[in-house]
Amino acid sequence: MGNIGVNIKKFLSNKNTVAIICVIAGILVLYLGYTWRVNNAINPTSVPYAKTTLSSRHVITDEDIGFMEVSSAVLSKSTNIIRDSSQLIGKEVIYGTTVPQNSFFYSDVIVSPKDQPDSVIADIPNGYTLYTLAVDLHSTYGNAIYPGNYIDLWFKGMNDYNRLMYTTLIRSIEVLDVRDAEGKSVFETSAETRTPSDLLFAVPDDMYSLLKKAEFLGGYSVEIIPVPRNKSYTANPGETEVASEYVKNFILSKTEVIPDESVSSSSNNSSTNNNEDEADFDDDDEGIGE
Repeated sequence: MGNIGVNIKKFLSNKNTVAIICVIAGILVLYLGYTWRVNNAINPTSVPYAKTTLSSRHVITDEDIGFMEVSSAVLSKSTNIIRDSSQLIGKEVIYGTTVPQNSFFYSDVIVSPKDQPDSVIADIPNGYTLYTLAVDLHSTYGNAIYPGNYIDLWFKGMNDYNRLMYTTLIRSIEVLDVRDAEGKSVFETSAETRTPSDLLFAVPDDMYSLLKKAEFLGGYSVEIIPVPRNKSYTANPGETEVASEYVKNFILSKTEVIPDESVSSSSNNSSTNNNEDEADFDDDDEGIGE
């Protein structure tokens, strides 16, 4: 037993032996460290992806989601990749964006429906109202009217003598958006074909009232017709204005002018107070007379 201890001491006291042991230990540490880093880098993680192209405002369901194994190194470079499918179900693709087929889902393009922005409505200036004109593929000249175009709105209707009136009613009005029957923008994606159902405009409140009154004129066969113009018309737009005072007056002559109820209410209150004051004054007079 003593001989074994002596031999070990001799073995360890040999400088060459110690050097060899250190080299081996160093190689082992490097190997283990490298293996750990490689395994950690390539450690696969299951990540959701889009099985098909998802267009703007699409509500995500289980059927839209697939899963693929992705290395941790890839995920570490993109911190906004959504890794949990529970964060996707019931959410929508943000307005104006498309999620391509086989793409990951990114947090900046997925939103809750209640938080879905709609810049068309949000950017309407004060004193203006959103006016929606019902259209179809034919009346938009085969989808030839685009957001940002300046067009004219024509009036078609019969007068009191059953004679046709057909002329420009609104001149140089900007198309804010073209929507389909589901309220989706027709031109925001090429992933699917959408049929136009409404043109959206922002018009001054009095012009909105005029257009809606025209639409509701029963018995006069009224139509508001969008008429596109050329590129120069859009590039150099004029002021949005009523083009026909004749038609405007015709529309207004067929509708009732409703007084401002807030003013009427104020006037009524003032009148009531005056009547009460007069009654009090009469009572005083009667008291004096007695």
